[in-house]
Amino acid sequence: MTATGAITRSEQAVDLLAPSRRQAALMPDLITQARHIAGSVINGWHGRRKRGTGDNFWQFRPYAQGDMLSRIDWRRSARDDHTYMRDREWETAHTIWLWCDPSPSMLYQSRFSPVSKQHRALVLTLALAELFSRSGERIAYPDVLPPLLARNGAERLATALLQTGTLAAQPDLQPLQRFNELVLISDFLQPADILSAKLDQIARRGIRAHLIAVADPAEADFPFSGRTEFRDPVSGQILVAGRAQNYAEDYRRLYQAQRDFLRETCTRFGWSFITSTTDKPAAQALTTLHGFLGHHSSTGGGAA
Repeated sequence: MTATGAITRSEQAVDLLAPSRRQAALMPDLITQARHIAGSVINGWHGRRKRGTGDNFWQFRPYAQGDMLSRIDWRRSARDDHTYMRDREWETAHTIWLWCDPSPSMLYQSRFSPVSKQHRALVLTLALAELFSRSGERIAYPDVLPPLLARNGAERLATALLQTGTLAAQPDLQPLQRFNELVLISDFLQPADILSAKLDQIARRGIRAHLIAVADPAEADFPFSGRTEFRDPVSGQILVAGRAQNYAEDYRRLYQAQRDFLRETCTRFGWSFITSTTDKPAAQALTTLHGFLGHHSSTGGGAA
């Protein structure tokens, strides 16, 4: 390597620390945004509840053969000709694992968006941590935060992320148990065969996943024309297009095929697939996700 192209060890250290420092500087603002978003949608959120042996009254329901006679509510039954059971509520804290893609491609931000994909993904991650923790759920993050039941989820997760430093390129699935839920927030721009293998691995472990695909509006619409330089954020390779508009139709077709593949895969596994474009409110994706969390149907598509 020539002298002009050489990189010293200290320079390498600075380069490696730069993303972490940028994220640390942004974190207070991200927490504030996440809490604001969580506050705007919290009324529609609640812990998953079912009939059980808790202390709180849940509902009256008609008596069914096999029910315990001691659970009959005679006062309610005396009002008409039916026998009613008094059900109590059993609140169980679920474990919700969150993961935010740290790939270089997430740093992309076009002039059409007020924030980068990484910014949106982190805000969504912290907002979900806040919403789930306020709702009495355990939150966790692979290799960063073990399952935790606390009320200040956004702050606890943000602190853990800053203390971790370099984040793994892929989530470690080993700590996850069967029937845990996993929210993956990424741009999902990897080749379909690689994505398929990763998603199959999650499904084989019996984990229910929710995919939130973050996209810059320029990635979805391809508004480029004339001489345009495209650079791969991972490899650094550069493609110079003399007339970028000539690529638009093929690009949009491939981009839509990628999204269709993800949506169909999620439908097959009974998962949810949601999109969040960075020029639209982040709360839309959270509201859509809540609809999927409320039931375990096999529908798997949504846009926000």
